[in-house]
Amino acid sequence: MNETIQIKNLIHTIRGHRVMLDSDLALLYEVETKALNQAVKRNLRRFPSNFMFQLSKDEWLNLRSQFVTFKYDVRKYTPYAFTEQGVAMLSSVLRSEKAIQINIQIMNTFVQMRQWAVESKDISQRLTELEHYFIKHCKDNEQDVRKLYEAIALLMDRTKPTKIGFVKDDD
Repeated sequence: MNETIQIKNLIHTIRGHRVMLDSDLALLYEVETKALNQAVKRNLRRFPSNFMFQLSKDEWLNLRSQFVTFKYDVRKYTPYAFTEQGVAMLSSVLRSEKAIQINIQIMNTFVQMRQWAVESKDISQRLTELEHYFIKHCKDNEQDVRKLYEAIALLMDRTKPTKIGFVKDDD
């Protein structure tokens, strides 16, 4: 899903939370950042600190230095960052049809990211257990160790995305 990939790129980790910036949300909702922030400020009781917080100057400079597009984002104030709960709460503040559809996509993206993190942790744990098993039981058998690394390489190769396109004939 193209929208999911785009939204996933707009999610950042700041202060240990996965967040989206006010300007990115405004772009998705097709409203001005100022209008989004005004709507939030009119309903500030709905946005406790675990739903939304303002970035410090250092956090903003650090984030801007990581992405070329942010370098040209000149703002009077540092941006607000919305956690998953804050993004969900935005749907009660911004009531347009566009906001509803975008919120659904964002929530689905957060869920997919959580699922991927759990699956990756599980796979990593299983590979570590497999490695420990082979080290313990096959440390004297070089052929078994080589087979293990070949099997892991094969697994890693299968998880790489396959290229899609046409093969050009040299005729």
